[in-house]
Parts: sequence; C-alpha cells; structure tokens
Amino acid sequence: MSDADREKIRILYVDDEDNNLQAFKATFRREYKVHLAISAEKGREILNNNEIDIIITDQRMPEETGVDFLASVIPTHPEPIRILLTGYTDIQAVIDAINKGQVYHYLTKPWEEEYMKTVINNAFEVYSLRKENKKLTDDLLKANEQLEFLLRQKLLS
Repeated sequence: MSDADREKIRILYVDDEDNNLQAFKATFRREYKVHLAISAEKGREILNNNEIDIIITDQRMPEETGVDFLASVIPTHPEPIRILLTGYTDIQAVIDAINKGQVYHYLTKPWEEEYMKTVINNAFEVYSLRKENKKLTDDLLKANEQLEFLLRQKLLS
C-alpha cells in the first residue's frame, strides 16, 4: 500500500445495484480508498479483511436492509462511522437507522457529489476524534494504574 493510499479515508460502499457502485467509485476513487460490495455479505467480508473508516450502505437491498447490515456489524466493527443512503424517504427507516444502526448521517439518492464529500469528510473528522479520545482515555487509565502502583509501593515502604 502506498503512502498516499494509507492517508486516504477508507470507505466501504454497499449497494445491490452495480451501476451505483461503479458511479460511486468513479466519482471518489481519487480522493478516497473505496471498497465496493454488491451485498451485505460481501460487505462483511471486506470489513473482516480491511481497515474501514466509513461505511456507506443502501437501505433497500434484497437479502438484508442497510440498517440491518449496519446493526449486524456493530459488535465486531464498532469504530467505522455509518452512513445510510436510500432512494426513498421512509421515516421508519430513518428512526431504525438512528436507533439500531447507529447511523451518523442519512442521505437520499441521487446523491450530490459535493454534499457527499462534505458528509464523508465530516464523518471522518468524527471518526478521528473518537479514535484520539479512545487513545487519550487508554493513556490516562495506564497513567492512573502506574500512579496507583507507585502509591502502593510508597505506602508499603
């Protein structure tokens, strides 16, 4: 993997329509590292074999809805930011997306390129801040353990 690829935001786009997948890749491949999946099952395979920062999925797919897919990957892949994309305005899907799939953003098709870029970049900022927060929390816990150890040693001496 080149340095340029390592610095790119890593996106998994799941959609059952190949033309949507190809259009997304053609539009964003220069700016992002794009992984495509034609089904939720293929999406899980990609998640298991690649580091992914952002998951974008279509809501209406034949075997599994986008919300169900997102909810199913939370236990094993909680870190990626989730974005739901749909051609339909379905308030129940929006509610489910927020509650079940922990969706960061809900977009309707057809997506507008500049708006999609803004959503992706904002989502990555949230992802980066969460990662940094986790690192700082882990560092603080480690420092606390070391201080407690030193305090116990001092009390015992």
